[in-house]
Amino acid sequence: MSTELQGRTAVVTGASKGIGLAVAEALAEAGATVIAGSRTSTPDLDALVKQGSVTWVPVDLAEPGAAERLVEAANGRIDVLVNNVGSAPARTGGFLAVTDEDWQRTVDLNLLTAVRVTRAALPLMLEAGQGSVVTVASVNATLPDPMVIDYSAGKAALVAFSKALSKEVGPKGIRVNTVSPGPVETELWLGGGGVAETVSAAAGITPDDVIAGAAGATVTGRFSQPREVADLVLFLAGDRARNITGSDLVIDGGFIPTW
Repeated sequence: MSTELQGRTAVVTGASKGIGLAVAEALAEAGATVIAGSRTSTPDLDALVKQGSVTWVPVDLAEPGAAERLVEAANGRIDVLVNNVGSAPARTGGFLAVTDEDWQRTVDLNLLTAVRVTRAALPLMLEAGQGSVVTVASVNATLPDPMVIDYSAGKAALVAFSKALSKEVGPKGIRVNTVSPGPVETELWLGGGGVAETVSAAAGITPDDVIAGAAGATVTGRFSQPREVADLVLFLAGDRARNITGSDLVIDGGFIPTW
């Protein structure tokens, strides 16, 4: 078991399931004290909490003051911040069916929650003169899709925000990077009301057909696993990546064409 983050404190948003849960587990295994924020808990998150190195903070980051409450739970020290909260509602009715309220909700969740939590955590990192911010973006930031038009725009803004911030705080010892997954085996894709189910209902095919099509669009022929994404986040969080900042690392099985 790695101890590269021994003695450090990490905050993870959207930590109850999927990528966020896998990230919280990976950071804890590497020795970090993890503050796991999410609206609700899950049996898997509860199991991590019982092991002793993870503290769950019930928080809805859409609420005023929620980011500050999450950061306060870290007790004055944050070495690693992982912005993971996000959602990708499938817009099967096309662009004209996406309302202002839909846009606002998607941009708020996929962009502004990360902005708020980063703003709340950054003073602690600046005071310490070190820190790593890793934000989960998406291949849709550079490969936008009309089926997730507002999500694609929000994630593109998220990458731009992270790159801009990296230039400001890099000289002060703080690294800011993004990770952009392609399709990942999570509820966002595979769960009830997820992308596969929603798209299949609109297209008159089965969810398995949608999943097979997405997997077939990758070079490797499969979805990424949450732990594979978490391992990339762990790398960026630690000292092995101490001269990497302003980068967007893609993990998509070759989903984005390279030719």
